[in-house]
Amino acid sequence: MAQERVSHSSLIGSSPAEVRAAIRQGTYDGHTAGLAAGYLQCNLAILPERYALDFLRFCQRNPKPCPVVGVGDTGDPQMRTLGQDIDIRTDVPKYRVFRDGALSEEVTDISDVWADDLVTVALGCSFTFENALMRNGIPVRHIESGRNVPMFRSNIELVPAGPFSGKMVVTMRPIPEKQVWQTRTICARYPQAHGAPIASGDPAEIGITDLSEPDWGDAVEINAGEMPLYWACGVTPQNVLLDAGLPLCITHSPGHMLIADVAEDAETPILEQT
Repeated sequence: MAQERVSHSSLIGSSPAEVRAAIRQGTYDGHTAGLAAGYLQCNLAILPERYALDFLRFCQRNPKPCPVVGVGDTGDPQMRTLGQDIDIRTDVPKYRVFRDGALSEEVTDISDVWADDLVTVALGCSFTFENALMRNGIPVRHIESGRNVPMFRSNIELVPAGPFSGKMVVTMRPIPEKQVWQTRTICARYPQAHGAPIASGDPAEIGITDLSEPDWGDAVEINAGEMPLYWACGVTPQNVLLDAGLPLCITHSPGHMLIADVAEDAETPILEQT
């Protein structure tokens, strides 16, 4: 008998283990924005071992979009440095499987795809600093409206390594102009979660033509007195892996992250600039 589905709102306030349990049991497969506040959320790149060193070099050369927070052992689906009983095959709400540079399938369980030569690389996620912003009274529009964060292709070139190269993907959040300085300062404290914004204002300056048409995620309103800020995004390595044309690689579906047991760094509120 199928278990009853649970909603995003019903998981607010749940622990990382409780959220992962709902995902593993197949009762939740939605986005993870706003869930398990105070705990690290991770983007994923799972690829054959023979490509892993070049990919880690790529991440080291491009730390803003690709901040490495964990690396699994070859063939081991357990992510032991990120928490207890984390099975990378079942504990992410939704995965994307790519074969020979093309999307093959989007699934909620990769047990049938897992192989003994696969290596999991976990990358920091912007959902971490979003929790910090909200704790400091800074609104995060997509969470307030129950949407996924808007993500856009940019024209920002990345530093290549081996077969991996491309352009950065960015997320956008509209921030009240009086809180932009505060936002930059808070986010700079989280280099493992993309750090401070990489651009602000006119989207055309980074190659975005229309903020109402994101490449991934959902569009959000930008109100009077707000400035769009742009952050490096963990979808970047997905595009890079896709362009590399690997025989097999697996990522999370955008917005559907692995939630770790690792707590975010403690912080104190930052006053607005006067």
